[in-house]
Amino acid sequence: MTVTAKRRLGNFGEAYARRHLEARGWTWLAANWSCPLGELDLVMRDGAEVVFVEVKTRRGEGAGRAEDSVGPAKLRRLFAAGETFLQDHGLFDDPIWRVDLVAVTLDAAGVVRRISHVENLTLD
Repeated sequence: MTVTAKRRLGNFGEAYARRHLEARGWTWLAANWSCPLGELDLVMRDGAEVVFVEVKTRRGEGAGRAEDSVGPAKLRRLFAAGETFLQDHGLFDDPIWRVDLVAVTLDAAGVVRRISHVENLTLD
C-alpha cells in the first residue's frame, strides 16, 4: 500500500504530538484505534484521566488553522469512539475522561513552527 503525502504528514504530526505529551508526563495507551463509530488518533493517560487526542497537522495556515478544523460532527464521532474504547478496554468505570485537540503547524520546509493544545473539547 502506498502511503500518501497526506498520510505521511498525519503520521508525523501524531508522532510529534505523542512525544510532546509524553514529555509532559503523559502515558501512551493506543494510537490509530478505530471502531465503526470513528477513529482515535492517540489515547493517552494524563494522571488519572484517560484522554482521547485528536491530532491535526497542517503545512502553514493558508487553508485555515488546524485547531479550527474539528466541527460538531467530528466531535460527536470522537466522543462515541471514546466511549466504545473505554468499554472495549474495561476502562468504562474510570469516571474521568476527556477529548483534547493537538494542532501541529509546519512551515514549507517541514519544520514545526507551532503546536497548540486545546484541552477538554465539549459538545456545545
